[in-house]
Amino acid sequence: MTVIRLTRLGKKKQPFYRIVVTDSRKRRDSGFVEILGYYNPMNQEKTLKLDKDRYGYWVGVGAKPSETVTRIAAKA
Repeated sequence: MTVIRLTRLGKKKQPFYRIVVTDSRKRRDSGFVEILGYYNPMNQEKTLKLDKDRYGYWVGVGAKPSETVTRIAAKA
């Protein structure tokens, strides 16, 4: 099953996340199908960039977003 979830990047104690589409059986930071955007919680305004068209496409095809991605996407 495909899922939409966060992949962690960045340095120690300075996280930066990509929002990616991946197979649910893969590890958190392993390969992915497509990058949909990014989320930076360390800025004052918590930067978020999300391609809503591609996000809608993947949800329409059956990809299940994680709880965190659903919460973040609602703010976009």
